[in-house]
Amino acid sequence: MGIRPPLKDMLIDNHNRTINYLRLAVTDRCNLRCNYCMPEEGIDFSNNHKLFTIDELSKLSAILVSQGIDKIRITGGEPFVRKDLMVLLRNLSKMNGLNEISITTNATLIGPYIDELKELGITNINVSMDAINRSTFEKITRRDYYDTVHDNILRLITEGFKVRINFIALDGQNTEDILPMLELAKHYDVCVRYLEEMPFNGGSRKFDSIVWDYKRILEHIKEVYPDYKKIPSHETSTSINYKIPGFKGTFGVIPSFSRTFCGSCNRLRITATGDVITCLYAQACMNIRDILRSDASEEKIRVQILKAIGSRSKTGFEAQQEYQGIFRNSMTSIGG
Repeated sequence: MGIRPPLKDMLIDNHNRTINYLRLAVTDRCNLRCNYCMPEEGIDFSNNHKLFTIDELSKLSAILVSQGIDKIRITGGEPFVRKDLMVLLRNLSKMNGLNEISITTNATLIGPYIDELKELGITNINVSMDAINRSTFEKITRRDYYDTVHDNILRLITEGFKVRINFIALDGQNTEDILPMLELAKHYDVCVRYLEEMPFNGGSRKFDSIVWDYKRILEHIKEVYPDYKKIPSHETSTSINYKIPGFKGTFGVIPSFSRTFCGSCNRLRITATGDVITCLYAQACMNIRDILRSDASEEKIRVQILKAIGSRSKTGFEAQQEYQGIFRNSMTSIGG
């Protein structure tokens, strides 16, 4: 494959923010049908020839690492839907200059790969789970995977993985599970993170505002746990984190709709079909797949990445102005 050691440049955007974190989608497919993400019948998933191959994903990652990316999070869709995912992860684990590899998953298919992930040192796992109650879980996901997800989460925790559970607060659906989900952090060294709902639902409905913003989530938790304390977070973190006395784990809130963290954003997204997205709320600014498949040199790819980084919106609200009405894309196609 010929992945060469990185040259370690730096990606600095037009607002003087250093971009060192890539969220790389490996597929737009998912084996769940979460009702806030896509319509029940699903979306029009991309044909295989439009998706990056594993070699292409490895080559692109190496180029970006040479430009200063030192953290890559593998996303989807559901990453483990790809049968060849572990090939990519093995390649990434050998990449010079890449300091952290993490995965966001729904934990339905990760079970057979847990041992090898641990061997590769890939121990940062975010699990998307929006209910601790079985019937609520099945109503949201429209699938019967509760036991599998629950068992895999406990296995990851007990085997020493750094597990963060991402729980999207959905008005009228799962907010009664906010406090019960927090019980996991009481008994296990895990971080339960509550996210605001976002408008990326495949265009299935209009989305203008939310009921459960991060402040209301915190107020709800404070009613039962008034003595929680804020704990330090990295300056580029999207999560505001807290500790409840006597709890083994922690909890956090992510203002994903309020977007209070834009000023320190260090992220770049690339979808499974090659769209380069410089802000979650922005439309794709270019497609890197065809350039990668052409006879273009690696230097041309670097130049295109620099061009994309050099024209980022300052905030998610500024980026959102590109959209008219309903957001037509789904989180499974954006890449999380």
